[in-house]
Amino acid sequence: MTSKSGNGKNNDLSQSTDEVYGKNRKLVETLSYAAISALIIAVILLMLDLKLVAGIVVIIAACTGLYLVKKTTALLNRARNSIIDASSSNEQKDDVINNFSHKIREPLNNLVIITDMLLESDLQQKQKELLETFVASTKNMVTTVDELTMQSAENLSLEPRKFIRFNLLSTIQNTIELYSLKDKANIDFILNKKEFSDFECFGDPIILKQIFLDVFNTIENYDSTRTTKVTISLKKEKETESETFVGLRIQTDKNIVLINEEQKERSLTARLISFKRGYFNQEFGNNFTVLNISLPFGNIVREQKQHIASPKIEELIQKEKTHKELKDIKILLVEDNLINQKITHLTLKPLVYSIDTASNGKEALDKFGTTSYDLILMDIQMPVMSGLIAAEKIRALESSTNTHVPIIAITANAMLGDKEKCISSGIDDYISKPFQPSTLIDKIKKII
Repeated sequence: MTSKSGNGKNNDLSQSTDEVYGKNRKLVETLSYAAISALIIAVILLMLDLKLVAGIVVIIAACTGLYLVKKTTALLNRARNSIIDASSSNEQKDDVINNFSHKIREPLNNLVIITDMLLESDLQQKQKELLETFVASTKNMVTTVDELTMQSAENLSLEPRKFIRFNLLSTIQNTIELYSLKDKANIDFILNKKEFSDFECFGDPIILKQIFLDVFNTIENYDSTRTTKVTISLKKEKETESETFVGLRIQTDKNIVLINEEQKERSLTARLISFKRGYFNQEFGNNFTVLNISLPFGNIVREQKQHIASPKIEELIQKEKTHKELKDIKILLVEDNLINQKITHLTLKPLVYSIDTASNGKEALDKFGTTSYDLILMDIQMPVMSGLIAAEKIRALESSTNTHVPIIAITANAMLGDKEKCISSGIDDYISKPFQPSTLIDKIKKII
């Protein structure tokens, strides 16, 4: 009797989660393809030097992307609630979460890759800030998936991105403006700039936007029925030769716990602040809360002295250099999704000499047996033969030839233990979707 009851509950979980996903899947897919198509069109228009039209398309695509993130986050939250409420086995919960993770990460990865390409292009500042906010929103949404897949917050990995030059005040201002555009945004913002002039700095604007977006969401989730007044102030706290600590003061007209200090490991804001080597404290009153955040930002180097090495040193460096340049390598891309294939090609083609494709693990093995490759980019979830099995078979073939072709797993899965499974099957490195093109390129450079 107990076994039947357990099976019934498992079936109820499966049906409820399928129902939740089924109702919104079509809308999410439609929005994903619409945003991806618009961003690709923008790239083409920029190549044709039609900057004005490209800018309009970028704005449409980014707004569509933000709406997509909002719908997907709502879908994930409903799924999380149904999983938490259901008394099913841990194994089935993992299957359900893994399915959600894979389905959501695939289209988001394509959006992030194309967005990153556009951020490197000649767009106007406002258009770039809009795209940055979309990326930050996406990262927050992906964190929701990560929190479902990780057993504890310590297992959530925060990877550093490429540091860029940006205007701190403009970044915060843009994040506020864009958050105000969302449906039923019940926050009245005041940005106090009296003690702070424009500040050009060096760092990652997306992490800063993630922090603000997460705080704004916490405020709105606390009371969505009444408008909350939020005052933001900035000031420089201390300055060294290489960096400046900036104080960010966020005050609300309600008593809201913005960061649960008893469970800081569960707070995205707390983890991001810690990741950025910052710190925070909170003040509470009858009708207000103040969150004080201190974060370091790199100073802009106005003049950089060039180090000129002697010809002899340069000659020794060149002799020791054994790895190949990107332009000289041949890559086998193993990916069953045609759109993912095209976008990875779009990312790597300007840098890489040759890219072959395979649609599954078996096809990859056939090509590996007849062609010499410098690197394999391997998707994990594929029909016919998975990436893990294909990697094991490739390593078995290599064992008799004393060769080793590096394999990087590119996967939409993010379950705890997935990285360990990849390494144990002979895969050299692992990257989880969505990722930035620069992250993949850095991994390739390190491994070849």
